[in-house]
Amino acid sequence: MILEKSLQINKRVVPHEASPEETQMKIPEGYRVRLDPEDEYCHEPDAASNYNESMYFNMFDPAQKIGGWFRLGNRPNEGYAEMTNCLYLPDGRVAFMYARPKIDGNKELKAGGMHFEVVEPFKKLRVTYKGKVCVLTDPNEMADPAGAFKNNPIVDCEVDLTYEGVSPMFGGETVKEDGSSLEIDPEKSFAKAHYEQHMAAKGHFIIGDERFEVSGHGLRDKSWGPRYWQAIHWYRWLPMNFGADFAMMISIVTNAEGQSRMGGMVLKDGKYDLIEHAEIDSDWDDNWYQTALTARIKTESGTDYEVSGKVMSLIPLRNRRKTPDGEEMLTRITEGMTEYTCNGQVGYGLSEYLDQIVDGKPVSIAS
Repeated sequence: MILEKSLQINKRVVPHEASPEETQMKIPEGYRVRLDPEDEYCHEPDAASNYNESMYFNMFDPAQKIGGWFRLGNRPNEGYAEMTNCLYLPDGRVAFMYARPKIDGNKELKAGGMHFEVVEPFKKLRVTYKGKVCVLTDPNEMADPAGAFKNNPIVDCEVDLTYEGVSPMFGGETVKEDGSSLEIDPEKSFAKAHYEQHMAAKGHFIIGDERFEVSGHGLRDKSWGPRYWQAIHWYRWLPMNFGADFAMMISIVTNAEGQSRMGGMVLKDGKYDLIEHAEIDSDWDDNWYQTALTARIKTESGTDYEVSGKVMSLIPLRNRRKTPDGEEMLTRITEGMTEYTCNGQVGYGLSEYLDQIVDGKPVSIAS
């Protein structure tokens, strides 16, 4: 997901100044990037009440046209975790579960039946889930979660996936030259630290009495620091894989003043080529859910790419928060399994569109 970069390091970590070759990201003048294998594990939370530490994984099997994504976000200062399991089935159904299980501290990413295990930092991780999912023939019903969970079958689910890195690490902790952390306003923060990596994934999904052996590619990320989902006005996030040696992540993040930050990277032949400019044109249905898109990007090396995307299956999710003065805030995130085409190659991934909803309409459309 699209996050700002920096972090508060755990005191047990020996700081390591990562080179641009290791982090594969631009370092602004006056700052440096720090990344350590210990960052794969949970950190000591800072004092912000909305401190969040999360990992996210997705994967898609191109042969079966099946996939999914998984997220655990610990909010130790609030006493709970956010757990999400979302599986896209070949016939358009979506199996989904969200929960806020109670946690005590920030020792590990293990809650609500989901567990993220670091087998070897930066190289190999494991995702498992045992619990329930709601199986939606019409995933749009999740716009009304209470009705969706009441009116659709709830079945047992098991996920067991092994992830192995196929790319360098992208990101780390952005700090000042003297090593001190950046000043972050918790009320306006989406995260302080972020890194990600393209992966290969293999394992199985079990949904009720259906079992799927899956093998494909995806992307994972890790972030920590204060987070409110309302801190970003709107964004577009397009992670995609065309194979082990060709993948992309395209992002556009826009603030309430209309200023956009474009970024991401293209993985080609084992190296990242950073994106310097991105444009995304989208087609919409009557609910303002994306149905198709065209992305045009230019990379640091001067290479131009045009990517077309067709949304195969989409589920609308939401996050609601009331401000201290009583204002109701609603964030919508539409998660579409998307078939991408670029340079004659076909790949799979997500189109994740986040919007604040004002007067019933996404702010990116209203603007």
